[in-house]
Amino acid sequence: MPTLCDEAVCVRHWDFSETSQTVSLFLRDHGILRGLAKGARRERGAFSGGFDLFTKGEIVAIVKPGRELATLTEWTLLETYPILRRQAPANRCGWYLADLVGRFLHQPEPHPKTWDAMVTALRELESGCSTDRVILAFHWRLLCDLGYRPRLDLDGFSGETVAFSAESGGVVADTGAADRWRVRRPTIELLTAVGDGDGVIPDGADPEATSRANRLLATWIRELLGTESVSMRLLFGS
Repeated sequence: MPTLCDEAVCVRHWDFSETSQTVSLFLRDHGILRGLAKGARRERGAFSGGFDLFTKGEIVAIVKPGRELATLTEWTLLETYPILRRQAPANRCGWYLADLVGRFLHQPEPHPKTWDAMVTALRELESGCSTDRVILAFHWRLLCDLGYRPRLDLDGFSGETVAFSAESGGVVADTGAADRWRVRRPTIELLTAVGDGDGVIPDGADPEATSRANRLLATWIRELLGTESVSMRLLFGS
């Protein structure tokens, strides 16, 4: 029975009984892991008092081939990000990021760039960074890591608006066709700068352009997933 030890972020949990939990963890070197933590809610157990959403820790687990749930044996808290439990905007943001991870990643395969993006986002929320900036950086890094980096070349397009096509994954002519969304040129220019900075939002980025860029990428993510999650709707509306 192979045993693994890794750093992880809790992206979902359910009560299994009065004292136990089932959890979904995003591991740094092993991707998504779902497991059962028996006795997790006992104060003096091996799980630091239980699993909370958006917390980061070190997990020890026994993984049996063919079993849907691993057996979790230890959980040591490393970072807790209390702002996500105190402030509603940060909480909604954290819920959205965790939901994206859970929907895009299904296998125990490592995604170190998305892992780094997740931890960076949680730390930035804790430091009081704008949720729009946090979400835009995470959107960009997640999409690039999963092979969905948008095409943003504006060469050959004039005017203040262009369009974005989900089918082609990038900027296209603004013909008014139903398969494309009209986008302001400054929004694409901001995303280009974010790409040039490997996901870093430029200092002084226009807040309105940041918000528009997030809505564009969230709309594309909705198309990629084929569904609009509750957490997405709370952040961006229908």
